[in-house]
Amino acid sequence: MTMLPTICPDWPLTDRLNVHTTTRQGGISLPPYAALNLADHVDDIAASVDANRALLQRALDLPNRPKWLQQTHSTEVIAAQDVSAECARADAIFTCSTEDVCAVLTADCLPVVLSNDAADCVAVVHAGWRGLIHGVIENTLAAMAAHNSPSYAWLGPAIGPQAFQVGQDVYHIYTQKSPHLASCFTAVSKHKWTLDIYAAARQILTSQGVAHIYADDYCTFSDAQRFFSYRRDGVTGRMATLVWKK
Repeated sequence: MTMLPTICPDWPLTDRLNVHTTTRQGGISLPPYAALNLADHVDDIAASVDANRALLQRALDLPNRPKWLQQTHSTEVIAAQDVSAECARADAIFTCSTEDVCAVLTADCLPVVLSNDAADCVAVVHAGWRGLIHGVIENTLAAMAAHNSPSYAWLGPAIGPQAFQVGQDVYHIYTQKSPHLASCFTAVSKHKWTLDIYAAARQILTSQGVAHIYADDYCTFSDAQRFFSYRRDGVTGRMATLVWKK
């Protein structure tokens, strides 16, 4: 099996779920997409993206090709069984099947993996600041509720709280939704804040009844060796976060 560096959660569902976030290491894309760019919408050479995706499938021994999404920072959620096109328009995807590999692409935004207690219904969410505050997590939880509400979440690598600077508009949108979200911001000037997107996601998940939340101390912006970062580089590749049932 081909070796490929990935990041996996340290949580109680390891024996029932496969969860991986790729790094930028291991592929064939040339700068500024070096090296394991998995996105086909960032003007990388198409053949390089195809080769990287094939490498990913071999390295992780995926049961099927991932269900790639056309992400638009929306709150749209789709069932994997309903993905008929190569890229369905949605920012979250869930499945109850052992055949589906659900995937989202990120380069600073927060990937969120969700599961119920039995790990028989799983999802992965692309949560940028827009999707996060407008309800992409809530919508995903609602879509999964018919299969028992998720109680586990893993927050994958995203931009860290010291690096994610936002303006007054973002601060007002968050605090108008919930005054408690003000604790996720740190003022850096009169009209600028840094946003802890991990903390905001934790608050939203907790308010929705997700009891077990796991995360690691990653910052895609500051760790250029391992991670793509749109805020840092502008033109760059994307990592993938994938989940499928064992």
